[in-house]
Amino acid sequence: MVSISFLAVVPVLIGAAWVAVPPTAAPQDSWANFRGTNELTGVAGSKVPAEPSLRWKVDVKEPVTSTAAIVDGVVYVGADDFNLYALKLSDGTIQWKYAAKEAIRSSPAVFDGVVYFGDQEGTFHAVNAADGAAKWTFKAEGELLSSPLVVGGKVVFGSYDANVYCLSTSDGSLIWKYETAGRVHASPALADDFVIVAGCDEYVHVLALADGTHSHKITMGSVVGASPAIVGERAFVGTYNPDVLAFDWKTGSQVWRFRDEDRQFPILASAAASENAVVIGGRDKRVRLFDPASGAVKWTFVAKAKIDSSPVIAGDRTFFGSNDGNLYAVNLSDGKEVWKYETGAPISASPAIASGAIVVGNEDGVIYCFGDPKP
Repeated sequence: MVSISFLAVVPVLIGAAWVAVPPTAAPQDSWANFRGTNELTGVAGSKVPAEPSLRWKVDVKEPVTSTAAIVDGVVYVGADDFNLYALKLSDGTIQWKYAAKEAIRSSPAVFDGVVYFGDQEGTFHAVNAADGAAKWTFKAEGELLSSPLVVGGKVVFGSYDANVYCLSTSDGSLIWKYETAGRVHASPALADDFVIVAGCDEYVHVLALADGTHSHKITMGSVVGASPAIVGERAFVGTYNPDVLAFDWKTGSQVWRFRDEDRQFPILASAAASENAVVIGGRDKRVRLFDPASGAVKWTFVAKAKIDSSPVIAGDRTFFGSNDGNLYAVNLSDGKEVWKYETGAPISASPAIASGAIVVGNEDGVIYCFGDPKP
């Protein structure tokens, strides 16, 4: 077991030059988990209209902070009314809803016809995507806000009971669990055959997917609630400190570190990362685009309220919500606002983008879909 600390000893930019590794983007027609890919890159494979129109909206009455999944023309999203909803992407028709016993703020993951998600009671659910019938449940000892990673017959997620769990997708039986020293709010990412997960114990943990063996942990110097975005051997994440950090997840060495000394507000939004850009928002009301190699800030966009909504890169734009009630689209090239929609309530959920559509919920309990007027 190795602990690697880089905050105190490594300069802002170190080591060999950045080698661009093409990131994984979500398929054009689906957004199957929290950030669209197992690497949590937040990069959409789908193009969206230059001026998205409101296609439909559905009012479920209670806050929606869960990020939607979109698979096979169906939107899956949880709400504080204890329900997971399946909605038709084309018109918002409710196909079915599944009742848990507490609020659903974990973002669902959909794989091989099954929807996986956790709830605030600490119960993890597997539900048939076709009809909402329960397949199995697993009870953790703390709240589940961490969104699941599904790969190779395993589903991995964190809990406020300080554990990272790995269950069998077939029956929910425990394959392994790893105990950290603090709550696990963030969602796990996949890199090679390793699970990479940030914790409230101030570490990023690198675990073997096969058996949960702890490879090493990397000191962040702060509680981390955001999820890391992985591009090749690089990981990008924001912290409560607040820092934005780029590091080599294999060696633990820091590549760069950013902190705005004049505006020290926590970062809970997860980064969107491609070979050309790292985009991240924070509670200082700002979204910044960083050069992945150097950490240089290319532009800063200022909203009217804090940003907990994780941005999504779609083509030459990035989309994100804000507590000011707006869903924004901003040019990647210069950070200029090119579109926005006022929903009238804070947006802390992150957009999901697939099949030319953008889906996001707000804290008034309204789920919105934008795209071409007629799909």
